[in-house]
Amino acid sequence: MLERHELETFLTLAEELHFGRTAERLRVTTGRISHVVKKLERRIGAPLFARTSRVVQLTPIGRQLADDLAPLVAGMDDAVRRAVEAGRGVTGVLRVAFLGEWTAPVLLKAVALFAERHPDCQVEVHEVQLFNSRPSLVDGSIDILMAAFPFDGMACGPALLEEGRVLAVAAGHPLTRRESVSLEVLGDHPVVQYPAVTSAEFKRDRTPEHTPSGRPVPKGPAGNTFSEMLTLVAMGRGVLPVGEHTRRYYPRPDVAYVPIHDAPPIHRGLVWRESNTTARIREFVRAATDANGR
Repeated sequence: MLERHELETFLTLAEELHFGRTAERLRVTTGRISHVVKKLERRIGAPLFARTSRVVQLTPIGRQLADDLAPLVAGMDDAVRRAVEAGRGVTGVLRVAFLGEWTAPVLLKAVALFAERHPDCQVEVHEVQLFNSRPSLVDGSIDILMAAFPFDGMACGPALLEEGRVLAVAAGHPLTRRESVSLEVLGDHPVVQYPAVTSAEFKRDRTPEHTPSGRPVPKGPAGNTFSEMLTLVAMGRGVLPVGEHTRRYYPRPDVAYVPIHDAPPIHRGLVWRESNTTARIREFVRAATDANGR
């Protein structure tokens, strides 16, 4: 078994590929770094780094070891952090966010119950947009997000909202004369697209490339925010399948909403990074579930 300081030294040098910078980061001497690396190489029985007077590079064996160890060490750090948090109780700061006006009331119910149960934990509430929702979770700007499913690559809590789907079209569009439409109409009109950063699975659910019968769906322009997408609809640049709550929270005289009678419902709930599953997040998910009767 490798000791903690050996793991830290090896992985830091594998990242920096420079003995001086590694020593500086770990606050030890370069001689100490060399000693640890040589000890590891004797234990492995093969060189881990190819070293010259100018360049330090990982050998193939060193690269494989770094690739294998990095996620294991990260997992150990996460486990220790979660244990520490559990021992301290639910404290600190939890940054929650919502995507879409209609999700805010559900989120605020959760915030109220969570604050009642855990008064020592401060809750910050933020709004995100389509273009920065995922980056905000990834870079840690927010801890947990109330958003629509599916949200690829994230841990998901139970569905807290369910709604039918409607088709947003420009006011005066011929489809406004119908009581409802089928998903098949998407093959007859350009469909406004979500931002490029939106996950592939989400796009397939909201703006599919083919109708249920297999006809291709023409792509319209993309917007960076939901309001921009609705503006493109109002301009006649395309149609857009949305949740029925859009009627209430985004009423516009230049946009009409037509029910889609053969579309599955949309579900919304909490999403977060799996590696960031802290006691705060677990308790917030529980509060959200209890507060919204799920």
